[in-house]
Amino acid sequence: MILASGHTLLASEAAVKPVVLAYVFPQNEVIPPGSIDASRLTRINYAFANLQAGRIVNGFSSDEQNFAALLALKRQNPALTVLVSVGGWAWSGNFSDMVVSAESRGIFVQSVVEYLTRNHLDGLDIDWEYPGMLGNGNRFRPEDGQNFVLLLKELRQSFDRESGRTHRPLLLTIASGASAEYLAHTDMREVQKYVDNVNLMAYDYYEPTDDKVAGHHAPLYTNPDDPKKISADRSVREFLQAGVPASKLVLGVPFYGHVWGEVADTNHGLFQSGGPVPHAFARYGNISSSMLGNGYDRYWDPVASVPWLYNPTTHVFVSYEDPESLALKCRYILDHKLAGVMFWDYAADPTATLLGVIDTSLRHGSKVVRTTSASQ
Repeated sequence: MILASGHTLLASEAAVKPVVLAYVFPQNEVIPPGSIDASRLTRINYAFANLQAGRIVNGFSSDEQNFAALLALKRQNPALTVLVSVGGWAWSGNFSDMVVSAESRGIFVQSVVEYLTRNHLDGLDIDWEYPGMLGNGNRFRPEDGQNFVLLLKELRQSFDRESGRTHRPLLLTIASGASAEYLAHTDMREVQKYVDNVNLMAYDYYEPTDDKVAGHHAPLYTNPDDPKKISADRSVREFLQAGVPASKLVLGVPFYGHVWGEVADTNHGLFQSGGPVPHAFARYGNISSSMLGNGYDRYWDPVASVPWLYNPTTHVFVSYEDPESLALKCRYILDHKLAGVMFWDYAADPTATLLGVIDTSLRHGSKVVRTTSASQ
């Protein structure tokens, strides 16, 4: 009886273990041996496969070699799952044509099953940016949202049949835009029925190429002075209201920052006008090693719970994630009983500083999920 009770407790703890998901984006490079610490991850999404002629295909020259390298990490962590992510910002242009009919969806679904089987992968992540919207100059249709639901339903049915045959589960997830506009074009109450997780891209709320105001690109809470009134918390609440269970919602965090130039030294640049500069995308590794303390002063927004950097000499503003803000987001995940955390991307944190914060704050604190009030 005691042994049975102990077994039940362990199973319960395993059931609430948060997802720790890394997007890995080597492009045409081969993943170096020893460059990924699988012991701190539960899932890897390999980015990206492409969509051509209605079928999933390799995106880069080293994909199959990299799949083998990632699968070998299961020797370090047998519970690790490896998925392929199809699409992304640059390669979402063919989704609308692919989902338009039962026949075209069937061709894609069959190609996915064959692709996953051939490469011994654990599932598929769809990163369509975005159904029913222009995205990166993409073709889109008003009916994209309903066709997307049909695609996910047919993928789920096919995956379940395949799992019944092989006794090996296949995961189905999506990378989701975090805006109210995304929710207006995508029926998340229906989507969530067929996916294991919704990976909420709660970043890029401000980008220097689109926004002439230097703002927080991944705030946890909404600062009332923010002209756009955006935050991860607002997006989470909107997705919950749209019908996505907290237990399926994975909060996305950025391992990179955005950089604005010509930002006036008022309020140390926060919510001031500015514009893009060369190399306006900055990895965390570069921010922490080359900017912080080298002419850039760090400031903290106690309302939004995120930092920023400002250089008063060059008038450059940097919005980014750091260990303090990430620890608070992990606390938020536990308090609100979300499924876990995902980040873009692994290589942006070469010293594993941010990954270490996730490991300490989230995975090792997973028991708190069952005891902390979601209202806090």
